[in-house]
Amino acid sequence: MKELPQSILFCCDHNAVRSPMAEGLMKKFYGTGTYVQSAGVKNDMEIDGFSIAVCQEAGVELSRHRSRSFDEMEQWGDDLSSFDLVVALSPASQRRALELTRFFHLDVEYWPIMDPTGLGESRDAKLDSYRQTRDQIIQHLVERWGEPGE
Repeated sequence: MKELPQSILFCCDHNAVRSPMAEGLMKKFYGTGTYVQSAGVKNDMEIDGFSIAVCQEAGVELSRHRSRSFDEMEQWGDDLSSFDLVVALSPASQRRALELTRFFHLDVEYWPIMDPTGLGESRDAKLDSYRQTRDQIIQHLVERWGEPGE
């Protein structure tokens, strides 16, 4: 298993789908040794119900997640410079993270994770899209830090 960062921030556009999934999965897979948070470029949406459902299938509880933006994060005293690694899951969040971190040395990684919102007509088709997103995140986590619990 590769060495885990002490602290990691996952970010996406709204902190309602991709980044909360990544935060929850990271905590489940690699325990509590790493401080894990997530944020969005904007906070204009609640946690997505389909995200909650597909993460529940993987044993990750997201229903208590409260969406927050980069700005709110800073207001709440979570300074970006205190994170070892920022993982951006969308192009907009990658741009924002790079903008916010240009003053301090901080690694920003970009993982191209599919945005499942708006895909699929039926509930089942929507769930399939969200599962694909969840599985992409899992794949990236495992490629980056190895199988959970090794």
